[in-house]
Amino acid sequence: MEILILTGMSGAGKTHAANTLEDLGYYCVDNMPAVMISEFVNIYKRVPDKIQSVAFVIDVRGESEFDTLIAQLDMIKTEHTCRLVFLDCSDEVIITRYKETRRSHPLTALQNLPIREAIIKERELLEEAKQKSDFVIDTTKTTVHQLKERLTVIVKSSAESGISINCMSFGYKYGVPSEADLVFDVRCFPNPFYIESMRYKTGLDPEVSEYVLSHKDTLDFIEKLKDITSFLLPLYINEGRSNLIIAVGCTGGKHRSVCITEVLKKYLTEKNRSATSVHRDIGKN
Repeated sequence: MEILILTGMSGAGKTHAANTLEDLGYYCVDNMPAVMISEFVNIYKRVPDKIQSVAFVIDVRGESEFDTLIAQLDMIKTEHTCRLVFLDCSDEVIITRYKETRRSHPLTALQNLPIREAIIKERELLEEAKQKSDFVIDTTKTTVHQLKERLTVIVKSSAESGISINCMSFGYKYGVPSEADLVFDVRCFPNPFYIESMRYKTGLDPEVSEYVLSHKDTLDFIEKLKDITSFLLPLYINEGRSNLIIAVGCTGGKHRSVCITEVLKKYLTEKNRSATSVHRDIGKN
């Protein structure tokens, strides 16, 4: 039986994530008190014709002390494949999302706290769970579609018992992805934006890709990027890492970074690595 525990900041997207996990074949249990997880697993594994993958969605509504969650994780991992996915998000975006949905933060209702104080309190409660997590996904600038892609890769890597690699393009003008493990700056290479015929296209268009890859310095960089990635991956695997986020950034996140990210993903896939690409800022003006 494979077990996935989904937790993180309220407003970071756990509902969307749970829906994705259900679409991927998980039996999802929402708001399960952490102390009951191992007992549920013991009962559920005796059920005939059961779904083999189970996901528990845990938040501050069901467990104010996350020490219990960590203890349950350690217990379950002795017999089953169990991974912890943590969804994070910036305070400002969380506040905006609650304003848009007109819903209350759980700690606002439970402890009568103003929303900013509730967020600070929740971060304190979740800090150890975040540190112990196998995957941290920052949804501050992530669309629902991108979150679904990230979770799909995580589930696939769990099934293959290997490391999953997320190759992400981004624009520096929109900020560096906080969840990135490795960040490469490609703003030093010729920019298609200044060519009128390519300005409103992206690195996914053949014309733009051919232009980016027509420069020797860019090609030399890509070879060095492949070398450093090949060198580092076994070290991350030996360390016990199950996921790695490699971010490539240009000015706007539309041309150079997109093209080079796709080249990197293709190279990793050809090396039989579980790799996917996400273009965080490709749709922004």
